[in-house]
Amino acid sequence: MSPIFSLYKKAYAGLSSSTWLLAVVLLINRSGAMVIPFMTVYLTQQLHFSVPEAGIVMACFGTGAICGSFIGGRLSDRIGFYPVQFWSLLLQGLIFLVLGQMRTLPQFCVCIFVLSCVGDAFRPANVAATAFYSSVANRTRSYSLNRLASNLGWSIGPALGGILAGYSYHLLFWVDGLTCIAAVLLMRILLPPVKAVPKETKEVEAVTVKDNSSVYKDGIYLTFVLLIVVFTTGFLQLSTMVPLYLKSVVHMEEAHIGMLMGLNGLLVAFIEMVLVYKIEGKMHSLLFITRGVVLAGIGYLSFNLLPPVAATGLFFILFFTIGEMLSIPFMNSFFVTRSSEYNRGQYAGLYTMSFSISSILAPTLGSYMVGHFGFAAWWYCAGALCALPGLGFYMLYKKVADKKEVEVLVKS
Repeated sequence: MSPIFSLYKKAYAGLSSSTWLLAVVLLINRSGAMVIPFMTVYLTQQLHFSVPEAGIVMACFGTGAICGSFIGGRLSDRIGFYPVQFWSLLLQGLIFLVLGQMRTLPQFCVCIFVLSCVGDAFRPANVAATAFYSSVANRTRSYSLNRLASNLGWSIGPALGGILAGYSYHLLFWVDGLTCIAAVLLMRILLPPVKAVPKETKEVEAVTVKDNSSVYKDGIYLTFVLLIVVFTTGFLQLSTMVPLYLKSVVHMEEAHIGMLMGLNGLLVAFIEMVLVYKIEGKMHSLLFITRGVVLAGIGYLSFNLLPPVAATGLFFILFFTIGEMLSIPFMNSFFVTRSSEYNRGQYAGLYTMSFSISSILAPTLGSYMVGHFGFAAWWYCAGALCALPGLGFYMLYKKVADKKEVEVLVKS
């Protein structure tokens, strides 16, 4: 056990106390993440919305997320990441309590749009905060620590949410809202406000584009974001169509669905930090991403290649999670190398907007395809949406390498 303990100790060593505190805030917040993973099930099974109507609600969620990501990125550069995170968490918690009282389609669409707009303003601010609290040498691991906290919370939230849903779906809204409020109170107490200003440092930061004041002038990065949109449109089926498939086709109970979904977060929490520590710097970030998106695509194809039983859901989670761990951390790493202290909010905003755009496309395309052609056709499409961008990421790597823009890789 000693070598394993030593490996974990090295993987977590050297991170600032502020980075750890920020991760704790995320852990508490994500431990209450119960509403969104069960939203499609709640809307169709409890409120008796049709699958396309549930897709419209989730599309409104994605539209609000795009607005929130853009606003959050801009505000982070203007007023700082701390107030953006504070107000985002506080207001998000209050709106969750209101969302639980909605009953009609128009009510849900309006309320969930406002919820996601406010909530997703947190994401670019959090990315900027992580960069501020970390050093160049441990930045990728700092982002992985945040993902660890988020995914550990994800393993708790849906699992507990599945149990609570067996009693009452309304409990999900209350717990989700109150954990947002608890997280913001903890942040205010343990992590005092700080004014983020560009830091004077002698470290060689891995910034490959230094003279672009606007993210929209960086063609390499814009291509990168476009590929992420395609990939995450398939990737986000994990929280939209996968729970519905497991419920309606595999006939799993909500509690078992929550546990299976929670396994994804649990695996990320216990493996990703060590994995990043061991492989970071071995090759370019885009090459890791290429391999990861292909594995995630194979995970979706397993729904068609294997029988509709619970074991197939487990096989999917394993392949999907390995692909996630090889792709998402290095997407964060690559985007940081394209930005600087002065425009990181813009880059973070566009990066999180790519996920937000997919939050619209994923449920809209998913619900349409499932409603008209069935799950089998959609799983082939979802697999292709995940895997095919791998070719694009590889071609982007070749272009970056040809221009000698390969990022500086600094191992802690």
